[in-house]
Amino acid sequence: MSDLLSGASRVHFIVGDPIAQVKSPSGVTQAFHERGLNAFVMPAHVAPADLSAWLAGVSLAKNVDGIIATVPHKFACHDLCATTSERASFLRTVNTMRRNPDGTWHGDMFDGLGFVSAMKDKGCVPAGKKALLVGAGGAGSAIAHALVMAGVSELAIYDEDATRRETLVQRLASLNQCPVSSGSSDPSGFDIVLNATPVGMKETDAFPLQASKLTGAMFVGCVITQPAVTLLIAAARAKGCLSMTGADMFGRVSDLMIAFLVGE
Repeated sequence: MSDLLSGASRVHFIVGDPIAQVKSPSGVTQAFHERGLNAFVMPAHVAPADLSAWLAGVSLAKNVDGIIATVPHKFACHDLCATTSERASFLRTVNTMRRNPDGTWHGDMFDGLGFVSAMKDKGCVPAGKKALLVGAGGAGSAIAHALVMAGVSELAIYDEDATRRETLVQRLASLNQCPVSSGSSDPSGFDIVLNATPVGMKETDAFPLQASKLTGAMFVGCVITQPAVTLLIAAARAKGCLSMTGADMFGRVSDLMIAFLVGE
């Protein structure tokens, strides 16, 4: 089929604030075309205060089939869905939405599954390991849930927003899968150390955790896609750690999102 945008094209949006840093529109569009679909992904820069009105507006367009949610809209998009998966309902966050037959939205969250799959690709099997996760936002919540379900022996969560952190800790502890606690920025004693915050996107950012305390035996991962190698990952590699980047994660997440959007 032709890759040219036309009046017959099906439209998907990726919505965030900011949005200029995302790389997914071209990659997801290419994946649609490889499946023989005349579908495109368009970026939408929408402030949190405008999200509900924006979604109501684009929902009126009968050729809009899907929404990909990025920072900071994953929690809010959950509340705008008429239905969600069991996983998204537990987390109260979504990163992908597709149309229900009645035109409303059905959401799911793939950040956690994708992140854990990328970890395994890089040689880290979470089962039986102690993990420290920095960040309890949308992506962090999903990653924390996926780590617990993947069998980590212990999970500590650190986030400067104490209310958000404690809410996630208590919710995950209720699953009775492993000990879940509030952590700190000190990675000492952990096998797995992960950053699920935006800290590291800017050149002026400090480390999201105490990078000087990393050791070569640790696996270190980060959700940030730009820059491709953050200061945290560079520091980890300098100490001999196995590591993964946000691009590694997004490759796996993208596969899951596309399958969901096309109904595979």
